[in-house]
Amino acid sequence: MEYLHGVQNQRIMIVCDKFLAENGTVHYITDAVSAKNVVEIFDQAIPDPTIEVVGKGLSLICKMRPDIVIGFGGGSAIDTAKGIIYFAGVKNLIPKPLFVTIPTTSGTGSEVTSAAVITDSETKSKHLIMSDDILADVALLDPKLTLSVPPAVTANTGMDVLTHAIEAYVAKKANVFSDALSEKSVELLLKSLLTCYRSGNNLEARTMMHEAATLAGMAFNNAGLGVNHSIAHQLGGTFHIPHGLANAILLGPVIDYNSADPEVMNKYAMLAYKTQLAASSESPEMAVRALKLMISTLMQCMKMESSIHALGISREDYESQLSNMVANAQQDYCINTTPRKIGAEEIKSILRSIY
Repeated sequence: MEYLHGVQNQRIMIVCDKFLAENGTVHYITDAVSAKNVVEIFDQAIPDPTIEVVGKGLSLICKMRPDIVIGFGGGSAIDTAKGIIYFAGVKNLIPKPLFVTIPTTSGTGSEVTSAAVITDSETKSKHLIMSDDILADVALLDPKLTLSVPPAVTANTGMDVLTHAIEAYVAKKANVFSDALSEKSVELLLKSLLTCYRSGNNLEARTMMHEAATLAGMAFNNAGLGVNHSIAHQLGGTFHIPHGLANAILLGPVIDYNSADPEVMNKYAMLAYKTQLAASSESPEMAVRALKLMISTLMQCMKMESSIHALGISREDYESQLSNMVANAQQDYCINTTPRKIGAEEIKSILRSIY
């Protein structure tokens, strides 16, 4: 972390969660920066960061007026830092700090995107913030930070990466650059995710997976995402299902829905051809089937639940939230770049299909 060694005489605010603060992982940063800096740690980041948590961070950033903010942790910690910076900037409360991201999971790609997801705990909905002001100035990737990530989290975050790459590939704003990023991300993921799950201390696999996550983040930051994420945000906000798991459960049905458009089906097929999941001589239908089989096989190998029912959520509770989730999904920013037009009834049908 040579970059951190060079930081001198600065006010630094580190945003992380209590786990990283209490188990000493945050010393990775505090030990690397000179004692000539003033460092404060905001360790209240939580999964599905809420407006309330961001508000607490806002109090500290206004009091401290840091020169540098470091988002350290998984996507939730980095999104918390983004939320704090965003609202401080919108209200012109402080001069814009330099923003540094250091991810400790290979998943959200938040370290290289101009997006953050914040949860409104009252309405049980997730809100996407989009602004170039929350794009990191510096992203530091060190796969050694991911070696201790447990298998279940490795699985969930890995499937989030795969969803980013696949959704960006077929998104309305996809282009040759985002396509290249998605293809390479999937290629690296196929080589490394199962090894990371089974042998978490394999640094070579962790390195590939960390690179795959960042490439997928860069892909969707350019191309956008789609209805898979729009619905997954609601499943997370309503039932606290881990984001990557929600995405994984939805991938098959969403691919089926989008593939009713032949152009979109051909694009999915192209990803399968490019990543050697299917031979180029095979039909697009067979290639898409191979893509879906890869998704379901990965989930089975990593012992991931494949339905909402398997998560212990009752049908009654689920049905009672359907209308709210559908309405919020229709308002979700990601739906703007979904490749095939979708309405309330189709979203509800997808939600019912995954129970």
